Amino acid sequence: MSIQFKSITELRAMLDAKSISASELTQESLQLAQKYKELNCFVTMNEELGAKNANSIDLENKTTSMLSGIPLAQKDLFCTEGLRTTCSSKILSNFIPPYTATAVKKLEDAGSITIGKTNMDEFAMGSSNETSFFGNVHNPWKKGYVPGGSSGGSASAVSAGIVPAATGTDTGGSIRQPAAHCGITGLKPTYGRVSRWGMIAFASSLDQAGPLARTAEDCAILLNEMSGHDSKDTTSLNSSVPDFLENINQPLDGLKIGIIKEFNLSDLDPEVQARFEDSKKTYEKLGAHFVDVSLPNISASVPTYYSIAPAECSSNLSRFDGVRFGYRAEDTDDLNDLYIKSRSEGFGDEVKRRVLIGTYALSAGYYDAYYKKAQQVRRLIKNDFDHAFQSVDVLMTPTSPNTAFKFGSKGAQNPVELYLEDLFTISSNLAGLPAISIPHGQVNSLPVGLQLIGNFLREDQLLNASHIFQQNSDFHLAQPNLEDF
Repeated sequence: MSIQFKSITELRAMLDAKSISASELTQESLQLAQKYKELNCFVTMNEELGAKNANSIDLENKTTSMLSGIPLAQKDLFCTEGLRTTCSSKILSNFIPPYTATAVKKLEDAGSITIGKTNMDEFAMGSSNETSFFGNVHNPWKKGYVPGGSSGGSASAVSAGIVPAATGTDTGGSIRQPAAHCGITGLKPTYGRVSRWGMIAFASSLDQAGPLARTAEDCAILLNEMSGHDSKDTTSLNSSVPDFLENINQPLDGLKIGIIKEFNLSDLDPEVQARFEDSKKTYEKLGAHFVDVSLPNISASVPTYYSIAPAECSSNLSRFDGVRFGYRAEDTDDLNDLYIKSRSEGFGDEVKRRVLIGTYALSAGYYDAYYKKAQQVRRLIKNDFDHAFQSVDVLMTPTSPNTAFKFGSKGAQNPVELYLEDLFTISSNLAGLPAISIPHGQVNSLPVGLQLIGNFLREDQLLNASHIFQQNSDFHLAQPNLEDF
C-alpha cells in the first residue's frame, strides 16, 4: 500500500498494525522525494541518518508518541546538527550546524524521522519561493506555478504526498500562504508558543515556527510536540500547553466568527470571493454565527510590516560577514573589501533590497520617522485585535487575494506586487496572534485557502474550528495530478 497522500493519523494506524515498518515508511518517503525531484522542494536529503533512525525505532519496537516512525521534512532555516542548513542562500551554502533547533529536536525526540531540508525563499524573504539560491520550487498542482513562500518547499513536499507533514516558519504569512496555494493546512502559532532557538532569524519579533500538514488534526499532533517553554529562547512563553489533539472535536454551536469590515472582499477574484461565501454557509450550518467587526488600523499592516521586518533583517543578517562562517569572497584587498564582496556575492537581490531598506530605516535621523513610528502603529493594530476579540471568538478572512501564479509574473518590475500577496496574513504576525489556513475549494483547478485568526494562545480554538470544517467537507482530501513531474 502506497504511503503517498496519507495523513499522520493514517500512517500511525499502518505502523501500529505492523502493515509497514518505520524503515519501509522512511524509504518510500525518500523514494517519493527522488521521484518528484523536479518539484525542487528539497535542498539537502538525509538518507543515511534518516534510515538509521528509522531502523532504531523498528528495533525498539515501541511507540512513544503519535510521531514515532513518521517521516517529516524540515524547512532549511532550522539548524540541524551534522546536516547542512543553508536558508536557501549562497552565503550559507556550506554551513553545517553543530546543534539542532529546539523545535526540530522536540519532533525528533518524539520519534519522527527527518528525511531532508526543504527549499525556501532566501532567508525566508519572499511570497513565492522564487528567491532561493537553489532555484524555484514548483507547485504540485501546476508546473511552472509558485507554491507560495517562504515555506514553499515544505508546502510542496506535503502537497505532493512525499511527507505527511513538515515544519515551516511564518514571519508575515510564510506558512499560511504556501499552505493555501498548495491545498494543505498550515498553522502559525502564537508568538512564543514554539521556541525560536536554532531557527536562523529573519525578523526576531515576528518569526514563528509552525506545522504544515494535510489536516488540522495532523497540525495538532505536531503542535503538541513542538510547543512549550525553552529557556534558551528569551521570547519563549512560559505558559501551559493544552493537548491540542484532545480539543479538536468540540461542537461549533455558538461560535462567533468575526468578518473584518476594512477588508473589501468585493475587490477579490469573484471565484475566490464565492469560495469564501460558501465557507461562511458551511460554518453557519455547523452552528457558528458571523459578526462584523472593525479593525480601523489594519490597512496600515503592510507598510508597518515592511518597516519593521527589513529593519530587524538588517540587524540579524549583519552576522553574515564572510569571516566566522559561510561564504567568503576571494581576491579581496582588505577586511572592508572582504565584507563588501562576501555580502554582495553571497546575498540574493531580494535579501539585499531588504537589508538596504532596513539599514536606512534604522539610520540616524530616520529611526524615529520609520522604525519607531511603525512600532507605534503596530501597537494600535494589536489594540484593534484586542477590542475585536471582546465580541468574537475567531476572525475569518481569505488567506491570499489570489491563487498560485506563474513564475515571474509578479514582482519583477515592482516588488510591492509580491508584498501585497500577504495582505491578509501580515497583521496576525504584527499582533503575535495564532492563525491557520485550510483549503476550502479551487479556482481554475488551483487551491484556495481560508484563514482563521485566533486570540492569544487559542490555537486550540483554531484547530477545533478547522477540524470540524474538514470533517464536514472534502477539500483537504483533494490531490494534485503529478503526471507533469
